[in-house]
Amino acid sequence: MKKFITLTSLCFLLTFVACKQIDGKVEEITTTKKNMSMDSVLRHVVLFKFKESTSTKQLKKMEDAFGDLPNKIEEIKSYEWGINTSPEGLNKGLTHCFVVTFHSERDRDSYLPHPAHQAFVALATPFLEDVTVVDFWTR
Repeated sequence: MKKFITLTSLCFLLTFVACKQIDGKVEEITTTKKNMSMDSVLRHVVLFKFKESTSTKQLKKMEDAFGDLPNKIEEIKSYEWGINTSPEGLNKGLTHCFVVTFHSERDRDSYLPHPAHQAFVALATPFLEDVTVVDFWTR
């Protein structure tokens, strides 16, 4: 009987400690998620591979047109771009990277069908060989 009481007490104690650790972990995860969402922004990354026949003048026109989108679409919170300089040779021909920042998925979803964005798509499409798009929330 003494062993039964000791074993039951030990099981109760272990269950109590385990529950406390789980509660603490849930609180930690919730706190981390809250902090991440307060500081996090949505990045929309667009990588272009242009056809070899695309002239420098045509590239400049598309760079300028994409760069003008923040002036036409208020949902864009910031914008930056650049040309690949990686020495690794893993870019698969993608040369231009454009990064657009949004504060919400709703803002991004407003940007995609926006007439200014669609005008850019129409301008660029004839010169594009490939496009890759990645969206992510910053951490």
